[in-house]
Amino acid sequence: MYGGGNIFEATVFDDLQAEDPVKLAEFEARIARGEKIEPDDWMPNLYRVQLIRMIEQHAHSEIIGALPEGSWITRAPGFRRKLALMAKVQDEVGHAQLLYSAAETLGKSREQMLTDLINGKSKYSNVFNYPTYTWADACTISWLIDAGAIVNQVANSKGSYGPYCRALERICTEEAFHLKYGHDSMVYLATGTEVQRKMAQEAINRWWGPIMSFFGPPDNVSVHTETLMRWKVKIASNDECRQQFLDMYVPKIWELGLTIPDDKLRKDEATGKWVYTEPDWEEFTRVINGDGPCNAERLAVRRRAEERGAWVRQALLNPKARYVRPLA
Repeated sequence: MYGGGNIFEATVFDDLQAEDPVKLAEFEARIARGEKIEPDDWMPNLYRVQLIRMIEQHAHSEIIGALPEGSWITRAPGFRRKLALMAKVQDEVGHAQLLYSAAETLGKSREQMLTDLINGKSKYSNVFNYPTYTWADACTISWLIDAGAIVNQVANSKGSYGPYCRALERICTEEAFHLKYGHDSMVYLATGTEVQRKMAQEAINRWWGPIMSFFGPPDNVSVHTETLMRWKVKIASNDECRQQFLDMYVPKIWELGLTIPDDKLRKDEATGKWVYTEPDWEEFTRVINGDGPCNAERLAVRRRAEERGAWVRQALLNPKARYVRPLA
């Protein structure tokens, strides 16, 4: 989903060539039969490494993704929306914990994952590095970005690694409620006053580019796409997920009387696929690598949370010791 570097891919490709061919054949036969791979089962190093990367980045995206919406809890219009948004943000953080637990079964500790996040070593979704200027921005995240996430997560919930699939089944159930909440919020704006409709349209205009790149670069970028799909690490390719999202949500956007900021967007009658303007992949790469509008801000918030919560973690590990809670 997030793409990979050429050096990384060359390294794991060499590892794949070195795997025991008999064990590899048995492993692939199990997946072909639809069996789930569990933590204690033999697996190729490429399978393990790519799963850690994908699940860890998913977990980081959930926990960082709570920040742009969380900043609107106190400013959401009305008590009911404040409560709903608070519950949604709590769910997102809970999803991150489920995913960190799933990734830990592959051999990387939660502490190391969070350290890699804070230090900028591990990546997370590009869309969570953009600002939320208005309430409509928060609504757009809750509707369209969660919709894109569901497209990807429903597909991957049918994958081959048991702990990840089981976590995704629960996550997708909760995300379905988030999607309804986001859609309801956007319907309210799109059918409201002229000011509300304008705010909704401006939010769609701002977020369309990041949403289109959310599914990752075109399929021909990664040399491992075919292998990972055969192993059911990825169930649907980036381009397939993007097409499915367009199929499902472009009509819904139009139904609300909103427009999409892409003059080329149309469905090709011959192929049945959407034609669209390619996202700005240079911007995508910059943002993923830490040079986005809010990268530093998002990681700074996460870093402060880790620092302020250190005494709690220490107390849990050594409950008989005495700890003084820091003032700031």
